[in-house]
Amino acid sequence: MVYLKTEEEIELVRISSLLVGKTHGVLAPHIVPGVVPEELDRIAEEFIRDNGATPSFFGYNGFPKSICVSINEEVVHGIPSKEPLKNGDIVSVDIGVYKNGFHGDSAYTYEVGEVDEEVHLLLERTKESLMRGIKAAKAGNRIGDIGHAIQSYVEDFGYGVVRELVGHGLGRDLHESPEVPNYGTQGRGKKLVEGMVLAIEPMVNLGVREIRQLRDGWTIVTRDGKPSAHFEHDVVIRKDGAEVLSTFEFVEKELVKS
Repeated sequence: MVYLKTEEEIELVRISSLLVGKTHGVLAPHIVPGVVPEELDRIAEEFIRDNGATPSFFGYNGFPKSICVSINEEVVHGIPSKEPLKNGDIVSVDIGVYKNGFHGDSAYTYEVGEVDEEVHLLLERTKESLMRGIKAAKAGNRIGDIGHAIQSYVEDFGYGVVRELVGHGLGRDLHESPEVPNYGTQGRGKKLVEGMVLAIEPMVNLGVREIRQLRDGWTIVTRDGKPSAHFEHDVVIRKDGAEVLSTFEFVEKELVKS
């Protein structure tokens, strides 16, 4: 069942989503060669708790850390480790917070130092596919319109769109109905109506779309070992288009400085 949000509830999701964006902004200057992902996790958890919230991911189905840090061929759900980041890595940082009874959830893929041009383009195009998915997310359209907008754009570059992992509804629970695949057919799927809050999150691979899970029970990696990018925004469906509740403003201000 899809739980439509009142304006008051939408504002509470916005507060949590903005805190996620601010947390990304705090982390961004630290995502450099030599940093240890466990340290990023510590910084993020401290900032989230200092702002009166709790990390959504900590303890979720047994997840052992506060944020997900997925490096290079790791698609999502990477557990922050003691292995330092290296120049040329890319790292998807996925953050969730829970405040005032509602969750916020947003991911950003960072370049560590200087990355190869084809990897840089993968990130740019994956972020652009998110924006195209958001543009298709308006009342009267269907879930398939979001996935089609993402898939049709990135597959033109020969990239693989992950099928097994999808976006989702968001609110009192971290994962609510409906599921929001990053592939699909225009005009198919659940109808989008005003008041739906969705987390749209393309996961796009430089190579094939197939994935596998590591023995840690969490980390998802590309089947061919090529890099993967992941960007995520929280949106509410409006009559004239989606309103973005999360933000990349804080992180991108920091990235411009570096």
